Amino acid sequence: MAAFDHRQQPYYKNVTLTAPDMTDTLTASSLGSFARGRRVLVTSALPYANGHIHLGHLVEYIQTDIWVRFQRMRGARVLYVCADDTHGTSIMIRARQEGRSEQELIAAMSAAHQRDFTGFQIAFDHYGSTNSERNREYCAQIWGALRSADFVVEREVTQLFDPTAGVFLADRFVKGRCPRCDTPDQYGDSCDHCGSTYSPTELKDPVSTLSGARPELKSAHHLFVKIEKLRGFLTEWTQEPGRLQPEIANYLKGHFLADELRDWDVSRPAPYFGFEIPDSPGNYWYVWFDAPIGYLAATSEWCDANGEAFDAWWRSTDTEIYHFIGKDIVYFHTLFWPAMLHVAGFPLPKRVQAHGFLTVNGEKMSKSKGTFVLASTYLEHLDPAHLRYFYASKLGPKVDDLDLNLEELAVKVNADLVGKVVNLASRTARFVKESGLSQEYPEDGGLFREAAASGIAIAEAYEACDFARAMRLIMGLADRANEYIDREEPWKLKKQPSSAAALRDVCTVALNLYWQLVTYLAPVLPKLAEQSEKLLGGSLASFAAAEQPLLGTPVAEFEHLMQRVDSKKVEAVMAATRDAATDAAASAVGVSAPSPTSAPVLNQPFEDDGEALAGEPLAPECSFDDFAKIDLRVARVLTAVVIPEANKLLRLTVSLGGEATREIIAGIKSAYAPEALVGRLVVVVANLAPRKMKFGVSQGMVIAAGPGAAEIYILAPDSGAKPGQRVH
Repeated sequence: MAAFDHRQQPYYKNVTLTAPDMTDTLTASSLGSFARGRRVLVTSALPYANGHIHLGHLVEYIQTDIWVRFQRMRGARVLYVCADDTHGTSIMIRARQEGRSEQELIAAMSAAHQRDFTGFQIAFDHYGSTNSERNREYCAQIWGALRSADFVVEREVTQLFDPTAGVFLADRFVKGRCPRCDTPDQYGDSCDHCGSTYSPTELKDPVSTLSGARPELKSAHHLFVKIEKLRGFLTEWTQEPGRLQPEIANYLKGHFLADELRDWDVSRPAPYFGFEIPDSPGNYWYVWFDAPIGYLAATSEWCDANGEAFDAWWRSTDTEIYHFIGKDIVYFHTLFWPAMLHVAGFPLPKRVQAHGFLTVNGEKMSKSKGTFVLASTYLEHLDPAHLRYFYASKLGPKVDDLDLNLEELAVKVNADLVGKVVNLASRTARFVKESGLSQEYPEDGGLFREAAASGIAIAEAYEACDFARAMRLIMGLADRANEYIDREEPWKLKKQPSSAAALRDVCTVALNLYWQLVTYLAPVLPKLAEQSEKLLGGSLASFAAAEQPLLGTPVAEFEHLMQRVDSKKVEAVMAATRDAATDAAASAVGVSAPSPTSAPVLNQPFEDDGEALAGEPLAPECSFDDFAKIDLRVARVLTAVVIPEANKLLRLTVSLGGEATREIIAGIKSAYAPEALVGRLVVVVANLAPRKMKFGVSQGMVIAAGPGAAEIYILAPDSGAKPGQRVH
């Protein structure tokens, strides 16, 4: 085989590459240095100390950890901080119920959280607590700035009060009938059925979830921050290109910044677990006031421990600040938090990156359905690297929800990581244990050159948080590398003593292509990167590792790099989750959990009174052939928007799987908020002739029940159904 001179510096010295969607051209050799010199401060939202980490939480922390690791491989100096969010009524109530102090509770939860994060290879530089003296100091500093600038106003607030528990009730501690659609058992802030939002005092027949008592109205002294004074500034900041994702910027502009911003209630009366406000005895800062300030406190604590200057990280315009958050807390991080920082004289984040929710098998995580999987439960049975890769393969730059199907996870991991990536090393490393790699890089048809050039586009995708695109690019390289192995057949060369040199050259190519893949996957799979460094002796600390081949180096004894996903272990995770949910439900009602084989017992007769059927009698009989003409399909709602000119209509885009989509105009506006529909599985008439309407063409029909108005109930397939499947 011919060889080229690997001694040129850099390896592809004269190659100029243009990455897709990039305005600048970069040389391949610049991959490891074009971020060098950046100072980047990164945070994830603070997990609440009232519960354990679950797979939904991990979407954010894995996403952030991957981005942080990538930035470090590019040469940036990155500080990644986090902390437990520890204050509020929930913590106080739980501590009471468990017979221990709030401090004991949050210490135990902090240890559990950090243990779970470590298990998933999420590496913070510092992990703190909002219940720290340093956080109290920064709260007082920012509060003083707000007071001095006349941003604080005081007024009486009437709230629901639990006379038995002796506490004011946050919305999550009140249930009742929805004031809009009359659906029972709804929380005090929004209705799961119709999507309406409201105040807890608007609930019909409210009941405290703490004691079961009927709440009473009671007034208390509250303090507010007048952020309307900053609406112009906030509008300019949120609409600046690159600051937020476009869909978030547009949402803020249309829903909040178009009208007067309401004053922000930042205090809670005693009893409350938190920091008492120095100039307002008996009142405590609301948890959402001191939680983001925890970013400052955690940074300061790290600086003290490492001899760093706090101002270099939080008061310098040379530091880029990035917040990674879920879409449910955008309001706090893009309006209240910037307002606080601005008034207190701190630089604002360069970017706030929001992500969507995690669904499991197309539905919200559910304890009752056994899909509310805790991080610790997963770690007992499955490899955390598998979930890191699966999330990376799904995470794009937009605020889309991410669906977890463990069967899909198994297929993807087994095909991509085991079948394509690790397969390259497992099929070749043993053959060159004695000889080591070739002294010069063999001819490979341009594969190494192509993979080095692809690093530009892969880096661009990582930078933009488009991890899904990065994974697709990497797997494309893996496909070509495996085609090379299949073509050269090193296992046959091994049987021919005269082909020893050829075998070494083929394995040298294969292991270098593997090395490039692991370099690009290192932010996602840090353990695999460590194992590969041990195997091949190089360093994967920089993306530049993909530019120069490893030559003339020894190859260590091959050790198994990654196991396939075992379907039995997947089922063990789900079984453990279902068992935990059953035990919790049984404990809640004070009865023993039924055995898996026991039949369900009906405690009450069903109340199917026939009223609905009487109101709308059965249609005339049709033949089976007539019914067979109707093609009912499972579909997923991709978008749902209001048609402003119509009182009852929403415009839906639904997916039937792959590239097949339909636009359907549905008369369900009175019962469903658009945002509550996105991501849901529905049943549609897929072969209905398009119908031209005043507001566009409807290409199908969503199946629903109910007489109309607020009583419309979309029919949904059971867990496990997939878009495109026919309903029989």
